[in-house]
Amino acid sequence: MSRVMPAQAGTQGWLSRITLGAAGLRRVINWWPPFLCAGIRVREIGSDFRSATVELRMRFFNRNYVGTHFGGSLFAMTDPFFMVLMMRNLGPDYVVWDKQGTVRFLKPARGTVTARFRIPEERVDEVRRATADGGKFEPVFRVDIVDEQGVTVADVEKTLHIRKRRP
Repeated sequence: MSRVMPAQAGTQGWLSRITLGAAGLRRVINWWPPFLCAGIRVREIGSDFRSATVELRMRFFNRNYVGTHFGGSLFAMTDPFFMVLMMRNLGPDYVVWDKQGTVRFLKPARGTVTARFRIPEERVDEVRRATADGGKFEPVFRVDIVDEQGVTVADVEKTLHIRKRRP
């Protein structure tokens, strides 16, 4: 079952105002056009919203000029997850935005690649402490994109902008 959270009305996108369970959110994200059209699939979102697994299979429409994964698709598969997971862990009293992202391509990516996101409880606690006075906090999170052999083909750093919602 879903419900609209009025406290967030007008401050972030419509999807952030709908409360979905992990399985429901996974289904919605998998039908989101940027992911659907790039071949990106969310395989799992932890029921506690502390983890997610995303994969990108090699298809004719997501190859680059030299036949490996298109770099934009590799970066896109990492785009919203740290932000969404942190939003769900902090709740509606916080504003969470993606602020910055960097990707380092380490090897040509072929076949199915996977990114596994994890936000430990300690990081959530760190954010709460750092924003307790109403100030902003900009933590950095890192995820590896690995191929089927477990070799890292790219690493991505995401910086979030987080603050308590103003009354």
